Amino acid sequence: MRVLVSGGAGYIGSHTVLPLLEAGHEVLVVDDFSMSKPTVVNRVEELSGVHVPVHALDLTDTEKTDHLFATERIDAVVHFAGFKAVGESVEKPLDYYTNNLDTTFSLLRAMRRHGVRRLVFSSSATVYGDAPVPYREDHEPLVAANPYGRTKVMIEHVLTDVARAGDLRVALLRYFNPVGAHPSGRMGEDPQGIPNNLVPFLAQVAVGRREKLSVFGDDYPTADGTCERDYIHVQDLAAGHVAALEHLDAMATPVRAYNLGSGRGTSVLEVLHAFERAVGRPIPHEIVGRRAGDLPAYWADPSRAAEELGWRTERGIDDMCADVWRWQSANPEGYPVG
Repeated sequence: MRVLVSGGAGYIGSHTVLPLLEAGHEVLVVDDFSMSKPTVVNRVEELSGVHVPVHALDLTDTEKTDHLFATERIDAVVHFAGFKAVGESVEKPLDYYTNNLDTTFSLLRAMRRHGVRRLVFSSSATVYGDAPVPYREDHEPLVAANPYGRTKVMIEHVLTDVARAGDLRVALLRYFNPVGAHPSGRMGEDPQGIPNNLVPFLAQVAVGRREKLSVFGDDYPTADGTCERDYIHVQDLAAGHVAALEHLDAMATPVRAYNLGSGRGTSVLEVLHAFERAVGRPIPHEIVGRRAGDLPAYWADPSRAAEELGWRTERGIDDMCADVWRWQSANPEGYPVG
């Protein structure tokens, strides 16, 4: 298939372009580079040996989006584009609702007008709110605790309605906690500003860009008192997108949700110690008070993806930390700007 990857220069998007190419698909990337750098695509081309056409545009611009679909043959869309920082979404909710929803509406209109009927959507485990663990795809209702998560819930409802109206085949991929990097060390996560997530923050402490890690609470009802999350290697996550894309036409229903996670929780301290093993030395950290809104523990039930997509995770937390450190130590400031 000829696949348009929206947000294809971002962390998960860029890592997904590679296995799409390896599976024999053609890929077009569209990105406005507000949260990524054009040099990411250079690294993708270097590793794949394949030229990847890039369209630098804001997908909220409906005219430019329609022109893209009018001038390029597109068989399917893998949709990553959107704002994604939970904390920022609380501070700037209107920006998040406008960008994430309008981007999706613009894509859907162009897809319908030009007969593109396959879509894989980058959703999130945040849609489960504080549901009982493990999270299962048939849980209702979907409830998120922040504007970022609510945009995912809203978009899932929109895509479900459009698919059931006969216009689309849609896979909703609910991610858990993506970490890791390409094993070459040439591609990884390059957050803008202070990292919002544990592992990239740890990497920046280890490389000297941050002073120390703050562990928010050690009195949760978990094995070691710190929060537990379901971590998934970005390479496994990328493979899940290829599996979902190639299964779209065989789905029994027009829209189907899939959890992409490992099926187990890993605590903050377990991640810290895994990263220390990867680096080969202790990492400065301190225990501080709990952070508002943090759940004690959650993880996926990934059995549906295993049964229907033939997908499951292959890499553990030590692999994730080793690959992140290989990336961060070779690229201490992230991707070059030019």
